Formats: sequence, C-alpha cells, structure tokens
Amino acid sequence: MARETEVLVVGAGPGGYVAAIKLGKLGKKTLLVDADSKLGGECLNYGCIPSKALIHAAGTAYKAKQAVGLLDGAGMALDWGKVQTWKNGVVSNLTRGIAMLERGNGVEVAFGRVRFTGDHEAVIASASGEEAVSFQNAVIATGTRPSQLPGFETDGDVITSKEALDLSPAPPRMLVVGAGVIGLEIGTFLAKLGTQVTVVEIGAQILPGVESDLSAPVSRKLEKMGVTVWLNAKAKSCQRRPGDGLSVKVQVGDEERELEVDKILVSVGRSPQTGELGLAAAGVKTDPKGHVIVDEEGRTSAKNIFAIGDVVGPPYLAHKASREGILAALRIAGKPAPERGAVPWAVFSDPEIAFVGETEAEARSRGASVLTGRFPFTASGRAMAVRETDGFVKVIADRQSHQILGCGIVGPSASDLIGEACLAVRVGARLEDAASTIHPHPTLNEAFMEACEAALGEAIHIMAPAVSKTV
Repeated sequence: MARETEVLVVGAGPGGYVAAIKLGKLGKKTLLVDADSKLGGECLNYGCIPSKALIHAAGTAYKAKQAVGLLDGAGMALDWGKVQTWKNGVVSNLTRGIAMLERGNGVEVAFGRVRFTGDHEAVIASASGEEAVSFQNAVIATGTRPSQLPGFETDGDVITSKEALDLSPAPPRMLVVGAGVIGLEIGTFLAKLGTQVTVVEIGAQILPGVESDLSAPVSRKLEKMGVTVWLNAKAKSCQRRPGDGLSVKVQVGDEERELEVDKILVSVGRSPQTGELGLAAAGVKTDPKGHVIVDEEGRTSAKNIFAIGDVVGPPYLAHKASREGILAALRIAGKPAPERGAVPWAVFSDPEIAFVGETEAEARSRGASVLTGRFPFTASGRAMAVRETDGFVKVIADRQSHQILGCGIVGPSASDLIGEACLAVRVGARLEDAASTIHPHPTLNEAFMEACEAALGEAIHIMAPAVSKTV
C-alpha cells in the first residue's frame, strides 16, 4: 500500500519547509521530503546563514584592524577554527528549530530522493529502500545547485560556495571566477582575513544586473582592501601542481595572463535541481535550462502540482521562495491568496547593497515621469559615528502622484534598512508619507527620510536643488 498524504512537498529549503508549515497550519496532511539529512536546504546549511555568519566574523576582525587610534593595546586575533565551530552551531540550532516547527504543525518529515511516477504518485528512495506515496497536491521546491565550469571541475582545490564556507584556515591566495553576489560575498570576507583575492568577471562590471551607481562604492572598497578585479576576463584553464597550488591562465581582453593561487572558487551561476525528479511522468514541463514552468499562481502544467523558489527560475532568493511557498499553501487549501508583491534583494558585500521595486530606468522605460532623491551617508551623523560613510540612499517616485516606486541603498546595514522601503512600495506610500514620519536620531534609517525630502526638493541636511533632477 502506498503512503497517503494530502500534500507532498519536495525540498525542505526556505520555500519547501515554509510551505509545509503553512499547510500544516491550514489543516492539510502534509509530507515534507528532502534528499539531504538536514532541514533548511541550501540556504540554511550551505549558503545564506553560514555565509552571513562568516561575513560578520571577518567584518568584526577587519573593523578592529581599521580602528587604529581608537584601541589601546594590541588587537585580538580571530581564531578561524572557533569561528567555524560557532557558525556550525548557528546552523545546527536553526535546523533543529525547523524540525520542531514541522512536528508542532503536524507535518510528517522524510529523507530521501523523490521521483514522480504520475501526477498523483511518487516514490521516495532512501538507504532503507523505496516507498510509494500518493498525494492530492504537490509542491516542488528542490532549488538549485552551483553551475559547473568546464575545465574547473570541483576537486578540493577548485571549489564551489559550499566548500568555501568550510575553509579553515583561509587560503593565502584565492581566485574567484565570477563577480556576482556569491563570488563577491565570499571573496570579500576572505580578503578581510588576509587572503590575496583575484576576481575574474566575464562582464564589464562587478555584480552584473546591479545599477552601476550602486555597485561603484563596492568596487572602490574592493580596491581599498587590495582585491584585484579583472573585468571582461575569462578563466581559460588551470594546471594543478601537487603541494604548490594551481597555475591559472586568464584571458583579459586581448591579453593572456597567468597567476598562481591556492584555491579557485567557481561562482558562475546556479542550475535547477530537476533532472532526477521524473517530472515528465507527472506531466510537469520545464524550460530548456531545466526550470519548472509555472503560471502566475505557481501552478505547473499539472494543475495539482505547484513549484516555487529557485527551481522556477531567477531571482534566486530565499525570501522569494518563502513567500511563494505561503501563497501555494493558501491556494492548495482553497484560501484567498494576495499577489506576491515586489521582491527585494540584498548583496552582503562591503558596503552592502539592497533594492526593492522599480529602478529609475525601468520606470522610465514604461513611460513614467519620475522624481529621484539621494542622501549620502557622508551626511549622516550615525554613519560618521560608526565610521561607515560609503554609499547613499536613492528613492524613485512617480512625478505626478509622488508614490514611491523603488528604492536602492548602498551603505552600512543596507539589507536591514531596505525593510522600510519594502513596506512603502507594498502599500503605495508617497514621498510625503516618509518625509513627514519622525525617525529616531541618530540612526541610519534617517537617510531614507532624507532621500524622500531630497526628491521633493526639501532637503535639510544636504545642499540639493529645489527641484529634483529628472531626464
């Protein structure tokens, strides 16, 4: 007899485990299955959480070194082995917390690889054998894995982001292939630990897809930290020298360069984990890259099966997956489901970058007349007090209604500060709403209020035109 459940959730990352909890709360008999032995998926176990823990630790040590003249006596050295133990403890605590929440909401959990055998049946393969499962609805949330680069296969010296988070000690020399979010986040914290980092990016700027004015302060900080960045460059080949690192050939424009490194981090994108799911048997269609095709409600071509998160395509963001998981659960339970809304993103670089809503270019491309306002952190008392004045806040609003359309922040704690702008975009707030809201002083989030004032031509703490610059 097949195991029966109302909803089968495949994948226990930030999309799947959240969907399962919500389904449990809605009274649905739910079975959550993951191929890993730990809940939380790539984000919690091998990505978002451990990387941010290491970024924090390396940043703390870096700030201490920069505080010359403020500290009395020798600075304390960072014990990277203890940092790794602490990081692993953080991850373990969170995975245990997820398991408790699943149990508390009546969700069954199993570990193994799922293969669909029909649109209402699947098989779970584990070390103990195969088990058949029948379901009314399913949610596919299997996420992505690091993409491979031919000639740079993972072998211990060539690594992906997963292995990079377990490095101890930090390597003396590191080549990062790809100047996207993951490559720069890892490259930055390693540079702060003393690693000589070289970044190779095939495009014309770091952080492809990010507006150049937002990425510019990050470029300057990388240079200040001694990170070498080669743009319009391609890693061609590497030769392994046992006991003596790797020799890498890189094409930079018309010039071929060679460098010696100890490790190579390949960070050239991610690929959906759908190849072994047997989706054809369930009638679930994928695109040429393997992403599951869904409609605006997250339904696949098999209408009783939903797909959420990274597996349906970019942006590859944990919070997007979680939101889509909740919406899928509501639809499965026959409950009203609101629109997903604008998806914010953040880069935990130095300084951080965050954005939500429409960019100025996107708004203008659809014919909107816009107002923009900026406030630099060099004019923020709090930013000066904490010695982090790189960057600015930029708001984009409709010229006629003054409705806030988007906001970009590059600077200290941008990932935290963007929350106020997320709410403003979500509820359709106007520039006047933010400008007239009293913000505590001295704080970094005053910069959002000041940027809105600048857009209105009413800036107080910066010299700005009476009318915002428009094109």
